[in-house]
Amino acid sequence: MTGSPESPKSPATAAPDPDEQDQAVRVHRLRSADSSWEEAIGSSRAVAAGDRVIVAGTRSPAGDRVPGDAEPYEQALSAFRGALSALEPFGLDAASVIRTRTYLGHVRDADEVGRAHREVFGAVRPAATMVVVAGFADSRVLVEVEIEAYRGDARGGPEEPGEGEEGT
Repeated sequence: MTGSPESPKSPATAAPDPDEQDQAVRVHRLRSADSSWEEAIGSSRAVAAGDRVIVAGTRSPAGDRVPGDAEPYEQALSAFRGALSALEPFGLDAASVIRTRTYLGHVRDADEVGRAHREVFGAVRPAATMVVVAGFADSRVLVEVEIEAYRGDARGGPEEPGEGEEGT
């Protein structure tokens, strides 16, 4: 019975139910003012939803030059710093990061990119994933990163691993 009042709307076209709005996660999008890519594909630089802020894939700033052009360590540092700068409008920094995803163009770069990750996040020790991909749209790019940050009060959470456990 298409079109009847009882038929459900598709999620893509359904208007939010006012009764459910209070229970919905409030989403705030932040668009980068200097990126036509986000406008072209309909994405955001960073999205805050509830207690999380997720930063989209970030690489060394492009323009006509990729910093550290063929140097994975330099590209990784630049990419991590760029991703962290997207957290600043939310009042967050590296200490808030709980997860990183690093995409490499070559497995041979893993140690150097890992060194950059350790330099930026060493004391924080977020959950981290490193994946080798077939390549990037710009062939000069060796690494791209994504980060996820927590913006709640971390002190109210569960015990640290190992606390209260014997023999670990």
